[in-house]
Amino acid sequence: MRTLVRLWKEEEGQDLIEYALLVALIALVAMAAFPALGNSIQAVFNHANTCLNSTSGC
Repeated sequence: MRTLVRLWKEEEGQDLIEYALLVALIALVAMAAFPALGNSIQAVFNHANTCLNSTSGC
């Protein structure tokens, strides 16, 4: 029991774990944002392509 209490109170190495969790959170947010961003960019290019190919314009 004393070992668990000592490990719980020990602060060495906590900064590294906090930074790793922060990097993981940023990676998850980026993974969630990029597909939506990619779809938006594709929609813009598709619209531009339609306008360029259309004889009446947009």
